[in-house]
Amino acid sequence: MIRVVESSFVKSAVKPKDYPETQYQEVAFAGKSNVGKSSLINTLLNRKLLAKISGKPGKTRLLNFFEIRCKKKMESSGEELDAFFQIVDLPGYGYAKVSKSERESWKKMIMTFLTQRIQLRLVVLLVDIRHKADPKDKLMMEMLQEAGIKFILVATKSDKIKGSKALAAAKNLKAEFGVDVPIFPVSSLKKKGMDKLMKTIEEILF
Repeated sequence: MIRVVESSFVKSAVKPKDYPETQYQEVAFAGKSNVGKSSLINTLLNRKLLAKISGKPGKTRLLNFFEIRCKKKMESSGEELDAFFQIVDLPGYGYAKVSKSERESWKKMIMTFLTQRIQLRLVVLLVDIRHKADPKDKLMMEMLQEAGIKFILVATKSDKIKGSKALAAAKNLKAEFGVDVPIFPVSSLKKKGMDKLMKTIEEILF
């Protein structure tokens, strides 16, 4: 499995002309406000404050780009070589206090990114494992399907459910969405499920 050795913030952007120019493939993280996107990104990369965590839902309104340098072991020789990719932290959606015009602006920005960013290979769609499938998450899923973007589901906050019930809850949630994609129960707090998620990202990107 790839081993993250360095990660850095590149820039924030809204429009395609402001996207960073790169040859590296990208994986984007999407989800409702306060679902734990920034916490997951930080845990996945073994960083504390790379992706900024806000106590105010709906605060992030930009596309945030991060560059990741990894070591990937070659099966033939066992040698570790550098491998690069980018993570894009998409602004959270579904915050009730955001105006209708802001919601429309968000939707336009996200659809533009999904349809025009040729480096994008995967979207990790985060959902709260404690709740039933949310219509807003279903709408995001439909946007991904419409754009023809590969995605997986990540059920966050699995530490809030006792024992082995987390896996069953994740499977039930996947069934509610009615899609044939992988789902991963994770806990950023307990650092659970990160290896499986990173391995899947590796398989898709490399």
